[in-house]
Amino acid sequence: MNRIRGDLRTDQQPPMAIPLGHFVVGLAFLVVGVVGGTVMAVTTVPGLSNAAHVHLLLIGWIAITIMGAMTQFVPVWSGVAIHSRRLAVAQLVLVAVGVVGFATALLATALSWLLVAAAALLFGLWIFVYNVGRTLVRARPFDLTERHFAFALGCFALAAPLGFLLALDFTVGVFDSTFVDRGDVLLIHATFALFGAVLATIVGALAQLATMFTQTDRTPFDDRLLRLEQLLFPAGLLVFAVGRGLAAESLARVGALAVLLGLAAFTVVIARQLARSTVDRSPMTARYWVVAASLWAWIALTVSAWWLEPASYATLFGHPDATTLLVFGVFGFVVVGSLYHIVPFIIWLERYSDRLGFERVPMVDDLYDARLERADFWLTLVGLLGMTAGPLFALPTAMTVSSAVLATLGFCLFVLNMLLTLHRHAPDGIGGVLARSLRIGSTVDETGDRETREDVGGVGPRL
Repeated sequence: MNRIRGDLRTDQQPPMAIPLGHFVVGLAFLVVGVVGGTVMAVTTVPGLSNAAHVHLLLIGWIAITIMGAMTQFVPVWSGVAIHSRRLAVAQLVLVAVGVVGFATALLATALSWLLVAAAALLFGLWIFVYNVGRTLVRARPFDLTERHFAFALGCFALAAPLGFLLALDFTVGVFDSTFVDRGDVLLIHATFALFGAVLATIVGALAQLATMFTQTDRTPFDDRLLRLEQLLFPAGLLVFAVGRGLAAESLARVGALAVLLGLAAFTVVIARQLARSTVDRSPMTARYWVVAASLWAWIALTVSAWWLEPASYATLFGHPDATTLLVFGVFGFVVVGSLYHIVPFIIWLERYSDRLGFERVPMVDDLYDARLERADFWLTLVGLLGMTAGPLFALPTAMTVSSAVLATLGFCLFVLNMLLTLHRHAPDGIGGVLARSLRIGSTVDETGDRETREDVGGVGPRL
């Protein structure tokens, strides 16, 4: 890990049960989301199933995992203690309950209950933004990762109330007497959520994780490309969101092209680092190759779609037939690849780090099952290729459904691998992780300065 800066403050991290609790809950939503998606591909599901499915995956799995990772990553990377451990637990409880209630209300078309679930989501996400934001603001000056995280937190803060208003509009008609309609607000909400909150976090984290897992240094050319990305992506996204909200296609087009060009520059850097990797294949680098290829393909397909219809609901996720590339190829493979290091490493530090030098201890990569890892990689990759090719080339529905089944099986194997790792090596098992995170949240410690050695295992992971 010699390519990561040497001043990481691993003593500043929160108790490890907090991020692990987020990851376990996120894994549960992943299983529900991919199984539900496969069922939807085979038969008709009652209610507003598409909206429920999107929120289960993007908030229940992706966003909750990001919340746990940021709560762990920011104190370690920036060298400042987490603002509040209690709030870090409260954010998980509120968002998890909110996602369950939101998806249930949509499936049951019990729209009057959407407001309650949306309120839980709003407060949970705002608590997360406040807690990590108060932590991050003490780190100065910001580096590339911290700037992207700060931008992502701002997008979370904007997307959450817009989502609440959209839920309220189902029963109250919030936008009836305003100059914007529901479709305009939905476009802004989705733009900030997908490309600001999620994708900005991925760019900031992957800029460091790719360096770490490939053991390479960036070249001056790479640095120039990253400066271009930092100039184009955040500013372009703001212009894109405003243009979409105002139905100003020319403005939205300019912002969209800036976003795509910035992401293209970033993807070149990641691909160059992966190509120069000095280490053997790992679960992380294998999946980051898929991320780079998926992001390139998504950009190539989306350029024409956003040029022609940048402010259309049909191009909400980019090219209408490239949604799978973005959600699973980019978002999904980043999360899975990163968790294959983060989860075992956190457990290793808590369970085995104090024993190093006194007895034989397993390596980090020994904690998960390598055969399951390779099986889930190939299943999800083949499934991704099939689900992407289906709508693009008008393949038979049976092929798309078969691909979805393969991808579902692959993601379920990944979840099984992570749960087996927790069961076999975590001090208190799976149930203990959730119980400890809730117990930590009930303690009086708002500054993070009273963490014990038992809580943190003596050291923190270099993410």
